[in-house]
Amino acid sequence: MLLEHKHLIVCAAIYHSPCNPSIKDDWMRQLVRDIRMKVLIGSFSVYSAMPGNQGLTNVTIIETFHITVHVWDEVSPALIQMDVYSCAEFDPQLIFDHLQSNFGLAKLEWKFIDREHVLDEIPLSRPTLFPVPSPLEAVT
Repeated sequence: MLLEHKHLIVCAAIYHSPCNPSIKDDWMRQLVRDIRMKVLIGSFSVYSAMPGNQGLTNVTIIETFHITVHVWDEVSPALIQMDVYSCAEFDPQLIFDHLQSNFGLAKLEWKFIDREHVLDEIPLSRPTLFPVPSPLEAVT
């Protein structure tokens, strides 16, 4: 297997915030299957009630590295930050589609980086369905 070292960083505003850890775990396991990866351990979700950081956090260790997500539900629309890092090839559009179909995207921003030797940004081969500004800006 040729190692890819691809890292997708997502910052999005979503209309339907998940707040049930078991539902978030199921969502993550489905996402991993949809991007043709394999769960090595997890998915682990926990709800944080800490003011200013209130929301659901998930970490899933995949065979080729990890996926992490935190959703802040104190704001409307909710804010989601997501990292997908894998040594195997994957299609970011599948992740964007998964976010849209499950949570409804109000805004989507991303960086897709090749971390093989230096941090090179990778353009997508097909456009997303959502406005995708670059560079990453804060969701308001």
